[in-house]
Amino acid sequence: MKVGKIVVLFVLLFSLVTWKVNAKSITPMASNGTIDLRMQSLSTGIPLNGQWEFHWKVFLDPDLPNDKSGKLVDFPFRWTDKHSDGTKLPSFGYATYRVRVLLPANTDSLSMKVPDTYSAYKLFINGKLVSSNGIISTSAEGFRPYWRPTLINIPPGRDTLQVTLHIANFAHYKGGISQPLLVGKQQQLGLSENRASSIDLLLTGCLLMAGIFFMGLYLVGNRDKTILFFALFCLLYSYRIIGVDNYLLHSIFPGMSWHLTVRLEYISLFLSIGVFSLYTRYLYPQDIHKVVIRCTNAVCFSFTFLTLALSPYYFTQLLTPFLLVATFCIFYIPYIYTIAYRRKRSGAIYTLMSALAIVTAFAISLLHFWGYIDRYQMVSFVCYIAFFFLQSLILSHRVYAALKQARTEAEQGLLVKSEFLSTMSHEIRTPLNAVIGMSHLLLNNNPRPDQEENLKVMLFSANNLLVIVNDILDYNKIEAGKITFERMEMDVADIAKYIVSGLNATATDKNIALKFEVDQELKDLVIGDPTRFTQVLTNLLHNAIKFTDAGYVAVTIEVLKQNATAIYLKVAVKDTGIGIPLKNQQRIFERFTQADSSISRSFGGTGLGLAISKRILELQDSSLDLVSEEGKGSVFYFEQLFTKGKKIVPKDITQSAPLSQKPFQDVAVLVVDDNMINVMVARKFLENWGATVDVAMDGQEALDQLDVNKHQLVLMDLHMPVMNGYEASKKMRTDGVVIPIIALTANLPEEIYGRLKDSGIDDVVVKPFLPDQLYKKICQYLNLENLS
Repeated sequence: MKVGKIVVLFVLLFSLVTWKVNAKSITPMASNGTIDLRMQSLSTGIPLNGQWEFHWKVFLDPDLPNDKSGKLVDFPFRWTDKHSDGTKLPSFGYATYRVRVLLPANTDSLSMKVPDTYSAYKLFINGKLVSSNGIISTSAEGFRPYWRPTLINIPPGRDTLQVTLHIANFAHYKGGISQPLLVGKQQQLGLSENRASSIDLLLTGCLLMAGIFFMGLYLVGNRDKTILFFALFCLLYSYRIIGVDNYLLHSIFPGMSWHLTVRLEYISLFLSIGVFSLYTRYLYPQDIHKVVIRCTNAVCFSFTFLTLALSPYYFTQLLTPFLLVATFCIFYIPYIYTIAYRRKRSGAIYTLMSALAIVTAFAISLLHFWGYIDRYQMVSFVCYIAFFFLQSLILSHRVYAALKQARTEAEQGLLVKSEFLSTMSHEIRTPLNAVIGMSHLLLNNNPRPDQEENLKVMLFSANNLLVIVNDILDYNKIEAGKITFERMEMDVADIAKYIVSGLNATATDKNIALKFEVDQELKDLVIGDPTRFTQVLTNLLHNAIKFTDAGYVAVTIEVLKQNATAIYLKVAVKDTGIGIPLKNQQRIFERFTQADSSISRSFGGTGLGLAISKRILELQDSSLDLVSEEGKGSVFYFEQLFTKGKKIVPKDITQSAPLSQKPFQDVAVLVVDDNMINVMVARKFLENWGATVDVAMDGQEALDQLDVNKHQLVLMDLHMPVMNGYEASKKMRTDGVVIPIIALTANLPEEIYGRLKDSGIDDVVVKPFLPDQLYKKICQYLNLENLS
């Protein structure tokens, strides 16, 4: 298969060469210093090839007629090439080329395209100077090289042209001229020249934009070296398009130094091959031969250094040996891409297709350089565009794969973080349950005054720790998009009253007045999430008390407007605390942020409360706003639209049962928990309330001990050895047990809602729990009055 492909390639190349040779054979050629074009249409550019008169180290007067005194050479003619007699001329020198051109009579306006020469010239037609590049001289002194192809118009009405070309070279290692002059109709040659310039500009623009784009992608992305080297290749090769062959850059900036541009021409060639080999190495590191790449890079970068260090005469001689390296790369790169494709590397089909495109473009360039074929600029343009488009697909596929992997890793990281926080929550809440529970028990057991003070400090610290844990978990859920909202009837005034009552002791300890005011127009329950409303208001009120040392904190609920079905409320928390500077008023809503670092040291806290409250309100189409003045206080408020529910029924605030009462005198409870401290806390509460308590250490033991004729309630831990609480509850329901089962767990209800429902568990009390919470839950499921 490989041999067949190689044969096909050689057949194609042979066909191109043969076509070129045949084309040369039918093109008019100069003979004895004269070329006859009288029978030609000149609709396309005809090269003025053939025998020209040549005078070495002479600048002939262009007005002199042909005297046949010169030597006949095959034009285009480089001095350093081997002549028919086997001799060579030195590269430094000067000479005159002359030819007489016979034109058809009455032709349209004609033009002549003059290529670049080695490495300065003057062109005379019928004795008149019509074009020049650089400054010619008979010595290095006063000589200035320059390269720029030129299109000149031939004066009309001429049937004979005496063309005299003066060439001088004291810079390049080649001398003379290697490309023919073209004569053709002005319109066609001009159109061809404009088309060539347009293609060069378009391709240069594409390369520059691709290089800048991928360089930016590298700088702001994941610093993938594959993207970096492709960007560098695009930028380097863009100079090859605009600064070589047509030398369009020299026409745009005619004052550029030849010594600079010739170095850029060679450096861009050497470095582009080296950078592209590095690009291939990082694209398919498992398929490349590193020794080959190292050797290629060594040659490329060595030649680059020599180009910078040596004079043009020496470094221009590096081109011929380097073309061997370029030819090797033309075949080696597709070979690597073929291996990558066979090994099913990512995007290898695109690299293989792009390799075929670039190989075609390079092959055309090399064959044109060696003089076998024309430039085929449009074919090369299509090949280059195909190459860069396919390479862009490869890199886009690579970036997409990297982003996909990063996203997967991020999602896995979020999952691990969530699992870690959930585990830590459970592990922290479990001992906190004992600390808070035992503190309540000791506080209600008539402690000495000094003990009571210490117990209150311990309870306060434990509650603060619980708030921190809850804040971190809540923010994690918000970030993960897992927060949900209930829609149920709630009494916002009643909820606010309970919150104010609960924090009244904290405010009293700081000698702060705690005020509460409700608009009398609020006469309806509203539909919302009482848990989240409580969380937001508690955060705001707790925050206000924390940052207020004197004066008061006021909670107000105001009815802004209402109709028969909806009500628009403004809930505000005002304080006379430290206030917030204007420059910090937006920062405090960011996570883990306070007005300045001294606040965290002075007042404590995670800086999450306001961020959580703000995000909860935003998810309910509201916003948390602030009015504050440093040193005078702040007002945090939000406005929220609610749907109306039932009318509010006036009621008294029910107090929790003191532990000295025995409201559960005839109640038997089965407590299932493997943690003895938690068992002790629950047992103490229940027995103080008069209940009879039996204990099981795991789910299987609970199944064995449960007596439906005796037990009226089961308090079930969920995580236990032998059999967990889910399985035990499900087995009880399967066996026909209908008594209430309440989970006592450190997990948050929303995290385990589905499993609770499937297991038949009626409700949840989250550890650490307050005595009131457990008491009210038991009253609810045993249909007992909440005794005071």
